[in-house]
Amino acid sequence: MEIVNKNFDNGKPFDFGKTSADYAKYRDIYPAQFYNKLAELKIGVKGQTALDLGTGTGVLPRNMYKFGARWIGTDISDNQIKYAQELTKADGMKIEYKVSSAEKLDFAPASLDVVTACQCFAYFDKSVILPKIHTWLKEDGHFAILFMAWIPAESEIAAKTEELVLKYNPDWNGGNWKRKPVTFPDWAAPYFELEDAVGFDVPVTFTRETWNGRIKACRGIGASSLTAEQIAAWEKEHLAYLATVPEPFDIIHYVTILNLRNK
Repeated sequence: MEIVNKNFDNGKPFDFGKTSADYAKYRDIYPAQFYNKLAELKIGVKGQTALDLGTGTGVLPRNMYKFGARWIGTDISDNQIKYAQELTKADGMKIEYKVSSAEKLDFAPASLDVVTACQCFAYFDKSVILPKIHTWLKEDGHFAILFMAWIPAESEIAAKTEELVLKYNPDWNGGNWKRKPVTFPDWAAPYFELEDAVGFDVPVTFTRETWNGRIKACRGIGASSLTAEQIAAWEKEHLAYLATVPEPFDIIHYVTILNLRNK
């Protein structure tokens, strides 16, 4: 399903469902340190019922499954959920999935221990989703907003890749990421209190294929409104550049975890 948001890419539509095959194959890249930190913060652990908003291909629930929570994953794209279900079944896991925008979901009051939003919270309508999450969560339940981005200023490969994305999609505004302090936002105050604000670097290892696939599955390329011909031209040029790079290679990413406690 196409999403149009004036805050992203000059309002051009994007649809991660168009890139689900690449998303499933190449975007399961969060390192063990990321998941271990969530468990350390008591997010998605045994005895909890956890909801993952914007779950995509179920990356977060599938990787957190071993920590014992009962997971529900939701996404606006039926194709993303199809891949999530297939991957979950292949791994012998039991995770419930629903196709829905976050704003149209409905859960019973005080029925959830944890709600997570990984790489997706900025796409939601805060005026709608925040009071819903507040209602769904139990007293002292947790809402965790998670994000991980490469730092182009510290990777020639990432910087060159961003240049090529912008060459073909100049409206993409997902690049040039810099570290930012993790702070308690004003919009959270009516519903939540700050539990944890965490930021840390992690090296993520790629081959030429996996880095190309990771970028192809992003909002700037595969999920964008580019034509198949434009995407193919970008990929040809990107792979030609990557052929000059020794592999494997690490790209530093910055992880942020904003863990909010329900009032």
